[in-house]
Amino acid sequence: MVEAIAVASGKGGTGKTTATLALGMALADDGYDVTVVDADTGLANLLFHTGLDDATVTLHDLLLGDDDVTVADATYDRFGLSVVPCGTDLGDFEAADPERLADVVAELAVDADVLLLDSPAALGSKSAVLPIVLADRVVVVLQPTLPALSDGLKVHEYAAAYGTDTAGVLYNRVHDAADVDAVREQTERYFDAPVIGSVPDADVVRDARAAGEPLLAHAPETDAAVAFRDAADGIDPRDRDEDAVASRFSSAVVPDRP
Repeated sequence: MVEAIAVASGKGGTGKTTATLALGMALADDGYDVTVVDADTGLANLLFHTGLDDATVTLHDLLLGDDDVTVADATYDRFGLSVVPCGTDLGDFEAADPERLADVVAELAVDADVLLLDSPAALGSKSAVLPIVLADRVVVVLQPTLPALSDGLKVHEYAAAYGTDTAGVLYNRVHDAADVDAVREQTERYFDAPVIGSVPDADVVRDARAAGEPLLAHAPETDAAVAFRDAADGIDPRDRDEDAVASRFSSAVVPDRP
Protein backbone atom coordinates (compact mmCIF):
# COMPACT_ATOMS: atom_id res chain seq x y z
CA MET A 1 0.00 0.00 0.00
CA VAL A 2 1.02 3.62 -0.39
CA GLU A 3 -0.77 6.91 0.04
CA ALA A 4 0.63 10.39 -0.53
CA ILE A 5 -0.57 13.02 1.91
CA ALA A 6 0.36 16.67 1.53
CA VAL A 7 0.64 18.73 4.71
CA ALA A 8 -0.20 22.33 3.82
CA SER A 9 -1.35 25.52 5.47
CA GLY A 10 -2.06 28.47 3.18
CA LYS A 11 0.34 30.72 5.08
CA GLY A 12 3.63 30.50 6.96
CA GLY A 13 4.12 30.28 10.69
CA THR A 14 1.60 27.54 11.44
CA GLY A 15 4.19 24.93 12.47
CA LYS A 16 3.62 22.87 9.33
CA THR A 17 7.03 21.17 9.33
CA THR A 18 6.74 20.31 13.02
CA ALA A 19 3.32 18.84 12.29
CA THR A 20 4.56 16.86 9.27
CA LEU A 21 7.30 15.17 11.28
CA ALA A 22 5.08 14.56 14.30
CA LEU A 23 2.37 12.95 12.20
CA GLY A 24 5.02 10.91 10.39
CA MET A 25 6.58 9.60 13.59
CA ALA A 26 3.17 8.78 15.06
CA LEU A 27 2.19 6.82 11.93
CA ALA A 28 5.56 5.03 11.98
CA ASP A 29 4.95 4.06 15.60
CA ASP A 30 1.66 2.54 14.41
CA GLY A 31 3.60 0.28 12.06
CA TYR A 32 3.52 2.21 8.78
CA ASP A 33 6.62 2.64 6.63
CA VAL A 34 6.71 6.45 6.37
CA THR A 35 8.73 8.68 4.05
CA VAL A 36 8.74 12.44 4.64
CA VAL A 37 9.69 14.72 1.76
CA ASP A 38 10.50 18.41 2.12
CA ALA A 39 8.60 19.62 -0.95
CA ASP A 40 8.89 23.25 0.18
CA THR A 41 11.77 23.77 -2.22
CA GLY A 42 11.93 27.55 -1.79
CA LEU A 43 11.84 27.75 2.03
CA ALA A 44 13.08 24.33 3.08
CA ASN A 45 13.64 23.71 6.78
CA LEU A 46 12.95 20.01 7.32
CA LEU A 47 16.70 19.38 7.43
CA PHE A 48 17.02 21.65 10.50
CA HIS A 49 14.27 19.74 12.32
CA THR A 50 15.97 16.38 11.72
CA GLY A 51 19.64 17.15 12.36
CA LEU A 52 20.47 17.01 8.64
CA ASP A 53 22.01 20.48 8.35
CA ASP A 54 25.11 18.93 6.75
CA ALA A 55 23.30 16.62 4.31
CA THR A 56 25.46 16.37 1.20
CA VAL A 57 22.66 15.32 -1.19
CA THR A 58 19.15 16.76 -1.06
CA LEU A 59 16.00 17.01 -3.13
CA HIS A 60 17.50 20.01 -4.90
CA ASP A 61 20.15 17.75 -6.46
CA LEU A 62 17.41 15.51 -7.83
CA LEU A 63 15.40 18.44 -9.17
CA LEU A 64 18.53 19.81 -10.83
CA GLY A 65 18.80 16.55 -12.77
CA ASP A 66 22.24 15.57 -11.47
CA ASP A 67 22.89 12.19 -13.10
CA ASP A 68 25.46 11.33 -10.43
CA VAL A 69 22.91 11.20 -7.60
CA THR A 70 19.95 8.93 -6.99
CA VAL A 71 16.79 9.17 -4.91
CA ALA A 72 18.43 6.76 -2.47
CA ASP A 73 21.36 9.19 -2.09
CA ALA A 74 18.95 11.92 -0.98
CA THR A 75 17.05 9.70 1.47
CA TYR A 76 18.17 9.48 5.10
CA ASP A 77 17.04 7.23 7.95
CA ARG A 78 16.10 9.49 10.84
CA PHE A 79 13.93 8.86 13.90
CA GLY A 80 12.21 5.83 12.40
CA LEU A 81 11.41 7.68 9.18
CA SER A 82 12.87 7.91 5.71
CA VAL A 83 13.56 11.62 5.23
CA VAL A 84 14.22 13.42 1.95
CA PRO A 85 15.40 16.93 2.90
CA CYS A 86 15.67 19.87 0.55
CA GLY A 87 18.55 22.29 0.38
CA THR A 88 18.36 25.99 1.14
CA ASP A 89 20.45 27.45 -1.68
CA LEU A 90 18.33 30.01 -3.57
CA GLY A 91 20.37 29.50 -6.71
CA ASP A 92 19.54 25.78 -6.67
CA PHE A 93 15.88 26.61 -6.07
CA GLU A 94 15.77 28.89 -9.10
CA ALA A 95 17.56 26.35 -11.30
CA ALA A 96 15.55 23.32 -10.13
CA ASP A 97 12.93 21.80 -12.39
CA PRO A 98 9.74 21.22 -10.34
CA GLU A 99 8.48 18.70 -12.90
CA ARG A 100 11.14 16.26 -11.70
CA LEU A 101 9.37 16.07 -8.32
CA ALA A 102 6.73 13.80 -9.82
CA ASP A 103 9.37 11.22 -10.78
CA VAL A 104 11.02 11.45 -7.36
CA VAL A 105 7.72 10.86 -5.57
CA ALA A 106 6.90 8.00 -7.94
CA GLU A 107 10.15 6.24 -7.03
CA LEU A 108 9.65 6.82 -3.32
CA ALA A 109 6.13 5.38 -3.54
CA VAL A 110 7.48 1.93 -4.31
CA ASP A 111 9.03 1.53 -0.84
CA ALA A 112 6.60 3.37 1.46
CA ASP A 113 3.20 2.93 3.03
CA VAL A 114 2.73 6.66 3.58
CA LEU A 115 4.41 9.58 1.83
CA LEU A 116 4.10 12.88 3.69
CA LEU A 117 4.84 15.92 1.53
CA ASP A 118 5.78 18.99 3.58
CA SER A 119 4.28 21.52 1.19
CA PRO A 120 4.95 25.23 0.60
CA ALA A 121 2.81 27.58 2.65
CA ALA A 122 1.48 29.59 -0.29
CA LEU A 123 0.23 28.61 -3.76
CA GLY A 124 2.05 31.23 -5.80
CA SER A 125 4.07 29.03 -8.16
CA LYS A 126 4.08 25.71 -9.99
CA SER A 127 6.55 24.23 -7.51
CA ALA A 128 4.23 25.22 -4.66
CA VAL A 129 1.12 23.70 -6.20
CA LEU A 130 2.59 20.40 -7.38
CA PRO A 131 2.74 18.60 -3.99
CA ILE A 132 -1.00 19.14 -3.57
CA VAL A 133 -1.66 17.91 -7.11
CA LEU A 134 0.42 14.77 -6.50
CA ALA A 135 -1.19 13.96 -3.15
CA ASP A 136 -4.13 11.64 -2.61
CA ARG A 137 -5.23 13.74 0.35
CA VAL A 138 -4.18 16.89 2.17
CA VAL A 139 -3.99 17.73 5.86
CA VAL A 140 -4.51 21.46 6.37
CA VAL A 141 -2.61 22.92 9.34
CA LEU A 142 -4.16 26.06 10.81
CA GLN A 143 -4.29 28.25 13.83
CA PRO A 144 -7.87 28.57 15.13
CA THR A 145 -8.73 32.02 13.77
CA LEU A 146 -11.09 33.16 11.01
CA PRO A 147 -8.27 34.68 8.89
CA ALA A 148 -6.41 31.35 9.14
CA LEU A 149 -9.52 29.50 7.99
CA SER A 150 -9.64 31.76 4.95
CA ASP A 151 -6.01 30.97 4.10
CA GLY A 152 -6.57 27.24 4.57
CA LEU A 153 -9.67 27.26 2.40
CA LYS A 154 -7.54 28.35 -0.54
CA VAL A 155 -5.53 25.14 -0.13
CA HIS A 156 -8.69 23.05 0.29
CA GLU A 157 -10.38 24.51 -2.79
CA TYR A 158 -7.31 24.19 -4.96
CA ALA A 159 -6.84 20.59 -3.86
CA ALA A 160 -10.46 19.80 -4.66
CA ALA A 161 -10.03 21.29 -8.14
CA TYR A 162 -7.35 18.66 -8.83
CA GLY A 163 -9.19 15.76 -7.25
CA THR A 164 -7.21 15.77 -3.99
CA ASP A 165 -9.37 15.07 -0.94
CA THR A 166 -8.97 16.81 2.40
CA ALA A 167 -8.13 14.29 5.13
CA GLY A 168 -8.81 16.80 7.86
CA VAL A 169 -7.88 20.04 9.55
CA LEU A 170 -5.27 20.17 12.30
CA TYR A 171 -5.24 23.14 14.65
CA ASN A 172 -1.68 23.87 15.73
CA ARG A 173 -0.01 26.36 18.06
CA VAL A 174 -3.27 26.76 19.99
CA HIS A 175 -3.03 29.25 22.84
CA ASP A 176 -6.56 28.87 24.19
CA ALA A 177 -8.89 25.89 23.75
CA ALA A 178 -11.81 28.34 23.61
CA ASP A 179 -10.45 29.60 20.28
CA VAL A 180 -10.94 26.10 18.84
CA ASP A 181 -14.50 25.90 20.13
CA ALA A 182 -15.26 29.24 18.45
CA VAL A 183 -14.33 28.09 14.94
CA ARG A 184 -14.70 24.29 14.94
CA GLU A 185 -18.23 24.22 13.52
CA GLN A 186 -17.33 26.64 10.72
CA THR A 187 -14.18 24.69 9.96
CA GLU A 188 -15.95 21.37 9.51
CA ARG A 189 -18.68 22.99 7.42
CA TYR A 190 -16.39 24.95 5.09
CA PHE A 191 -13.83 22.18 4.64
CA ASP A 192 -16.35 19.33 4.57
CA ALA A 193 -13.74 17.40 6.56
CA PRO A 194 -13.16 16.58 10.22
CA VAL A 195 -10.97 18.43 12.68
CA ILE A 196 -8.43 15.71 13.43
CA GLY A 197 -6.66 17.42 16.30
CA SER A 198 -5.78 20.47 18.36
CA VAL A 199 -2.15 20.93 19.44
CA PRO A 200 -1.30 23.40 22.20
CA ASP A 201 1.43 25.97 21.72
CA ALA A 202 4.42 25.00 23.84
CA ASP A 203 7.99 26.08 24.42
CA VAL A 204 9.10 22.45 24.09
CA VAL A 205 8.27 22.59 20.38
CA ARG A 206 10.79 25.39 19.91
CA ASP A 207 13.29 23.53 22.10
CA ALA A 208 12.99 20.49 19.83
CA ARG A 209 13.61 22.63 16.75
CA ALA A 210 16.70 24.14 18.37
CA ALA A 211 17.97 20.64 19.20
CA GLY A 212 17.49 19.47 15.60
CA GLU A 213 14.99 16.81 16.65
CA PRO A 214 11.31 16.18 15.89
CA LEU A 215 9.02 16.89 18.83
CA LEU A 216 8.08 13.22 19.30
CA ALA A 217 11.74 12.30 19.68
CA HIS A 218 12.67 15.27 21.85
CA ALA A 219 9.71 15.28 24.26
CA PRO A 220 7.44 12.32 23.50
CA GLU A 221 5.27 12.53 26.62
CA THR A 222 4.35 16.22 26.46
CA ASP A 223 0.81 17.41 25.81
CA ALA A 224 1.75 18.63 22.34
CA ALA A 225 3.28 15.27 21.38
CA VAL A 226 0.24 13.37 22.65
CA ALA A 227 -2.06 15.70 20.68
CA PHE A 228 -0.12 15.01 17.48
CA ARG A 229 -0.43 11.26 18.07
CA ASP A 230 -4.18 11.65 18.51
CA ALA A 231 -4.33 13.64 15.26
CA ALA A 232 -2.44 10.92 13.39
CA ASP A 233 -5.11 8.43 14.47
CA GLY A 234 -7.60 10.52 12.52
CA ILE A 235 -5.74 10.17 9.22
CA ASP A 236 -6.23 6.41 8.77
CA PRO A 237 -4.01 5.82 5.68
CA ARG A 238 -5.72 4.11 2.78
CA ASP A 239 -4.64 0.91 1.08
CA ARG A 240 -3.64 1.67 -2.52
CA ASP A 241 -1.67 -0.23 -5.15
CA GLU A 242 1.85 1.16 -5.19
CA ASP A 243 2.42 0.53 -8.90
CA ALA A 244 -0.77 2.35 -9.87
CA VAL A 245 0.05 5.23 -7.54
CA ALA A 246 3.62 5.47 -8.83
CA SER A 247 2.33 5.53 -12.40
CA ARG A 248 -0.07 8.36 -11.57
CA PHE A 249 2.70 10.38 -9.93
CA SER A 250 5.12 9.96 -12.81
CA SER A 251 2.50 11.09 -15.34
CA ALA A 252 1.30 14.10 -13.33
CA VAL A 253 1.19 17.39 -15.18
CA VAL A 254 2.62 20.45 -13.50
CA PRO A 255 -0.28 22.92 -13.32
CA ASP A 256 -0.13 26.51 -14.44
CA ARG A 257 0.39 29.11 -11.75
CA PRO A 258 -2.93 29.58 -9.90
